[in-house]
Amino acid sequence: MRIKFKHQPFQLDAVKSVVGAFYGQPNESSRFTLDKGRRQKAEYAGDLFQTANNEPEYGFKNHAIKLPDHDILRNIQAVQRENGLKISERLEGQYNLTVEMETGTGKTYTYIRTMFELYKKYGWSKFIIVVPSIAIREGVLKTFQMTEDHFMAEYGSKVRYFVYNSKQLHHIERFAADAGINVMIINSQAFAARGQDARRIYMELDEFHTRRPMDVIAGTNPILIIDEPQSVEGQKTKESLKLFNPLFTLRYSATHREEYNKVYRLDALDAYNMKLVKKISVKGISVKGTSGTESYLYLEGIDVSDKHAPIARLELEIRTKTGLSKKTLRIRSGDDMYPLSGRLEQYRGYKVSEINGRNNTVSFINGVTLRAGDVQGDVSELHLRRIQIRETIKSHLEKERVLFYKGIKVLSLFFIDEVAKYRQYDQDGSEHNGVYAGMFEEEYMDLLNEQLSLGSDDPYVQYLNGIHVKETHKGYFSIDKRSSRFIDSKVSARETDSDDADAYDLIMRDKERLLSFEEPTRFIFSHSALKEGWDNPNVFQICTLKYSDSAVKKRQEVGRGLRLCVNRHGERIDSSVPGIDVHEINVLTVIASESYEQFAKQLQHEIAAALSDRPRKADMGFFMDKVLTNARGEPLKIGEKLAAKLQYTFIKNGYVDDQFRLTDDYYAAVERQDVKLPNELLPYKEPLIEMIKTIYAAGKEEMTENDRDRNIPSVTVNGNFYKKEFKELWDRINRKSVYTVRFDSGELVRNCIAALDADLRVPSVRYAVQHGVMNRIESREQLRQGEAFVTRKTQTEFVHKEASSRIKYDLIGKLMDETRLTRKTIASILTGVKQNTFLQFRENPEEFIIRAAKLINEQKATTIIESITYDVVNETFHTDIFTQNTLKGQLGHNAVSAEKHIYDYVVTDSKIERAFAQALDTSQEVQIYAKLPRGFFIPTPVGNYNPDWAIVFKEGTVRHIYFIAETKGSIDSMELREVEKAKIECARKHFARLSTGQLKYDVVNNYEKLLEIVKG
Repeated sequence: MRIKFKHQPFQLDAVKSVVGAFYGQPNESSRFTLDKGRRQKAEYAGDLFQTANNEPEYGFKNHAIKLPDHDILRNIQAVQRENGLKISERLEGQYNLTVEMETGTGKTYTYIRTMFELYKKYGWSKFIIVVPSIAIREGVLKTFQMTEDHFMAEYGSKVRYFVYNSKQLHHIERFAADAGINVMIINSQAFAARGQDARRIYMELDEFHTRRPMDVIAGTNPILIIDEPQSVEGQKTKESLKLFNPLFTLRYSATHREEYNKVYRLDALDAYNMKLVKKISVKGISVKGTSGTESYLYLEGIDVSDKHAPIARLELEIRTKTGLSKKTLRIRSGDDMYPLSGRLEQYRGYKVSEINGRNNTVSFINGVTLRAGDVQGDVSELHLRRIQIRETIKSHLEKERVLFYKGIKVLSLFFIDEVAKYRQYDQDGSEHNGVYAGMFEEEYMDLLNEQLSLGSDDPYVQYLNGIHVKETHKGYFSIDKRSSRFIDSKVSARETDSDDADAYDLIMRDKERLLSFEEPTRFIFSHSALKEGWDNPNVFQICTLKYSDSAVKKRQEVGRGLRLCVNRHGERIDSSVPGIDVHEINVLTVIASESYEQFAKQLQHEIAAALSDRPRKADMGFFMDKVLTNARGEPLKIGEKLAAKLQYTFIKNGYVDDQFRLTDDYYAAVERQDVKLPNELLPYKEPLIEMIKTIYAAGKEEMTENDRDRNIPSVTVNGNFYKKEFKELWDRINRKSVYTVRFDSGELVRNCIAALDADLRVPSVRYAVQHGVMNRIESREQLRQGEAFVTRKTQTEFVHKEASSRIKYDLIGKLMDETRLTRKTIASILTGVKQNTFLQFRENPEEFIIRAAKLINEQKATTIIESITYDVVNETFHTDIFTQNTLKGQLGHNAVSAEKHIYDYVVTDSKIERAFAQALDTSQEVQIYAKLPRGFFIPTPVGNYNPDWAIVFKEGTVRHIYFIAETKGSIDSMELREVEKAKIECARKHFARLSTGQLKYDVVNNYEKLLEIVKG
């Protein structure tokens, strides 16, 4: 299996932000002389540096930055303004750029792509990646290997990359001498740590022609990329980094300690809202203080169903013939623990008075109340760990049963604090299970037997039957090869190959194998030192079998499982995959050794601390000087007067409180798509709301959920699904279709030409020209640095005109990629525009392509809506889109009890949907209805479209018996986004092909509007 890589807009934005800091820099290359050694007499001959044997040796280095500092600062400020970031007042930590990307969003891929773009735009080809640990080093190396073919297809070339090893100095020679993109990956300890081996980079080595490796590296004037700088940059390392003589430094992390000139931000909040990472669900375990009691009870959870009263899963001690043992029972209201336990005295008075499905609590007549996840009584640490292991295996099997049929392998990761608890060795060197491995195998076998009872014909059961318990879990720790025994996993500081690198082989170097169903490993035990550096997209459970401490933060722990999962074909399951909700499948369950409230509070505190640079208030200061761009590409800068007017509007409508913090009324208005704005800002509503999303509103962002609150298991279809009325509706709508777009290409060309001439505005790029008088080399030290000349004086002129790039652009090809139009059509558009319009391409090619493509796509969308037709095909949707779902809900929150729905519960996405579902269920006119699953969709040129509701009305009460509804907060076409409008118009044409007069499709915002349509 090979993981496939997609074009991710957010990653391209991060690349563009770095490249944009140097707009105006010419594309040039430079060479420098490789000194063959101090023992060889050097002399200057003509215009060539030559050694005594008359053989000049040249290397390639990054060409110097020609832009003056104030121009680079201006570029950085423009990028920051566009990305809604704090504006740098000066070049903080000169030529340092900070990129913030949340764990799991592909920062390594992003900075590799940035290398290609910097080479393409400016000719810079030498890069050094500095990492803090072997784990990260191996992860970076693996990403280079996995992306080789992808970037070859994108750029037509490959990167030469290697890991620095002081015993393999020929790699440095090639790094300096090769003209293409060259990358060295190096551990920070290799140049900053103490010790003989670490100092070799500074030594004149005979095997390196009496040169110092650092001198040759520094001569290339490399671009430094620091991966996880908060773990790299101690004071000593900062000083050592200067010795590389970097052209500039790029810093990538999710958790920066120091920030310099931040040019891009994709933080935890952005990643969650954009569904770029998994949703976090926490299954907490809270030990209640029960001093003086021995009555052990663990409330595992509560099952809610319309078929019977809530049932609690309660573990208690039971008297058996061989003594006491703990057992989980299914308890109903009125059950008495005293007889159920075998008349153990500690349970006298523990009779259930209430099981509350909404609050997830069980109350006893003696006044004790337990909430799901609570443990009381004599609880040893080992039994607490057993509970965690059991809960992890249960979550794993529940998720695996669903995802197995989607071709997605499920992995679970256990963090432990002591290797001996997982594996031990006796005096003969024989291997034995530690206490945790023993617990795992016992609990796994118990839970496995429940799955096997489902029947041997089930493919999932057959899969489980083929895996031996001892093969399905493995531990990854440091190995002392001399004794072949496990020791505590502390990542080695050595730059050479180490025992740690061997220990990480499978998880670091065989990621694809670990994702394969043929590999039996599904459960991974690792030391808590496994922080940054490893994650696997298919980790769905993380269990911390240790007490929480400050050394390993919760964000680091959950970060090992945040990456979106991939299927057996290596395809990432993200929003581009039709028929799914990203956060229905991509859920990371954390089994914590504390309560949900404690875990969530600390995690949110860590996230909030990382969001410290986000604005908190929607006041004048926030709105002032912001630049918005409407759908036509027209920019609007918010001045003082408009900012004051906007602030007044927010106060008047209750969108902010007296501290200018966003209120629930604002978020409700956004959900309804009914945000009130001053008239002059109405064309800019969408970009304004996007801009307001950068405000951090503590408590408004539900980035975690309590797994125990999801007390409605995966819902299954009920009797309504099999009724004749629903079957008739399903038969009417269960037809797939294909679309055809037939339009007059001449008209499209004319419309595009008119739009480009009227609306295309490309900002100019300015650049600096430097003049200098060059002098011959003046000292041996300059010679050793590889410089044949030195600059005696310089003069800088700032040129206020267009910057003609030396890059060769396939303009037609680029616009073809962005618009999906033919070469002939693009050529016709470009040859038809006015000369002044086309000349803007010379001023700023990149912006010309971006803005022109946007205007062309708008005209294309309008044409598509007017000219698209749908044809019904013989294919239909399978009913398993209803029966194999991943929906789970919380009663009273996002799950509504229903009688007329095809499930006993309706799991909704918003307050509008919940109100609509309740109205449908109580309506006298409605017979049966369904919230349509994501697997039911209509193809459109702007993405697949999933309608919300399918409704059967009672005959004689309405005009249209069958109705397909889309619920929106606002049904005003001016309020809907362009993409939504296009999808809705496509859906109208699709359903029009299916309609026989009784079927109707429309957009409504409430049930009253629906009745108005069906009765009209």
